Amino acid sequence: MEKYLSLFPLNLVAYPGEDLNLHIFEERYRQLINECLATGETFGLPAFINNKMPGYGTEMRVTTLHKRYDDGRMDIKTQGLGIFRIVNHQNPAPGKLFAGGNVETIDTPAEQGAFQSELRSQVLRLYELLKIEATVDFEPPLLSYRIAHKIGLSVEEEYKLLTIASEDERQQFLIRHLKRVMPVVSEMERTKDRIRMNGHFKNLDPLSF
Repeated sequence: MEKYLSLFPLNLVAYPGEDLNLHIFEERYRQLINECLATGETFGLPAFINNKMPGYGTEMRVTTLHKRYDDGRMDIKTQGLGIFRIVNHQNPAPGKLFAGGNVETIDTPAEQGAFQSELRSQVLRLYELLKIEATVDFEPPLLSYRIAHKIGLSVEEEYKLLTIASEDERQQFLIRHLKRVMPVVSEMERTKDRIRMNGHFKNLDPLSF
């Protein structure tokens, strides 16, 4: 389905269901957000990567105005609703300071995914290696979106995930990423342990010849 959205490009990727806090300071985007607050309309957050908009983005709704500053700046909370692909756009939109365009909405069915158990195990292993507490909601559906920002993906990889329609394929994409980075993380942790030991007295068992 096609629809028209005001556009707020950013060098990041948002996912359906994600809460995203934004500090709004540019005049054009203050205008955009004020219109959304006044009308309840949504806006599009297309990913802006390597100085261009590759085409996919997430429709966002403003859920909370946390603070409005005297100079017009705002702190807001938004939530991702669904994914879209830009069909065409104008910058600026007629009579506006910000861009706008026609987008095609992309279905994101609430799938559980067949690889969630393996994905969960891989994520927990990564967090164990990093010695950090796992604060991830592993419940289905759409697990891939909830952990995408928590496993060290580049913005280009996060964007690639946004373009994958199937939850099974997204989970497999994340598993492949985790399997690539795990050996690197493991070696990094061993190096850190060796550095911590350097200069300290070591209790060593005598060797028998």
